[in-house]
Amino acid sequence: MATAFKTVEPLEYYRRFLKENCRPDGRELGEFRATTVNIGSITTADGSALVKLGNTTVICGVKAELAAPTADSANKGYIVPNVELPSLCSTRFRSGPPGEEAQAASQFIADVIENSQIIAKEDLCIANGKLAWVLYCDIICLDYDGNILDASAFALLAALKNVQLPSVTINEETGSSEVNLKQKNPLIIRKHPVATSFAIFDDTLLIVDPTAEEEDLATGTVTIVTDDEGKLCSVHKPGGSPLTGAKLQDCITRAITRHKEVKKLIDKVIKSIKPK
Repeated sequence: MATAFKTVEPLEYYRRFLKENCRPDGRELGEFRATTVNIGSITTADGSALVKLGNTTVICGVKAELAAPTADSANKGYIVPNVELPSLCSTRFRSGPPGEEAQAASQFIADVIENSQIIAKEDLCIANGKLAWVLYCDIICLDYDGNILDASAFALLAALKNVQLPSVTINEETGSSEVNLKQKNPLIIRKHPVATSFAIFDDTLLIVDPTAEEEDLATGTVTIVTDDEGKLCSVHKPGGSPLTGAKLQDCITRAITRHKEVKKLIDKVIKSIKPK
């Protein structure tokens, strides 16, 4: 009976749970799904991480290449993010060129990198005006069940913390670059941005970490990105229901708490894989 009711009136089905301050999957309104991270999953990448947020599974691989910096940014390297939502992760996506949601996610990640200053691009410069690192960050969704932005931002951060770049010097006589693969150094991660997403129900009710089903039924979504100091890096709100100042402040407060949980989880995993 409940299954039939959910099929015919999915929104009303959800509202009955929300009135009791819980959700059909058993979570409270402010409760996140179980979150796990595995670092160094792809051995062929320079850095990688696999993140699971409930059923939503995302993998991020970072490949580093050498390139000449642009004339107007002679002392800076590049970070090039790309989010893929292939047809294998959900029936809602089709094979072919990236869809609207994948493009929006890629732009969101690019904005997070820029606004948070997770890495100073000057740190990627090897020789001013001659040589710099380019970091290609490919984020691929393996299983889609909502909240792709939180999972992607988390996977990116964990993968960047796993990156080891070889030492590169420029030979003064020949002008060619010499790469020492035996001597590798980690990236300097200056900030740790963490995204926290909320779905808005009936224009007033906020629930955290929405599933794909909840996102479809919601009247809007909002994603808050904060850094280590509790500062706001970005607010991503693609239309939908408006939020009052008080509700937005509530979201920011919850996002700061979530940041501490995620940072603690990453630190714990990194500590466990470091050689004794």
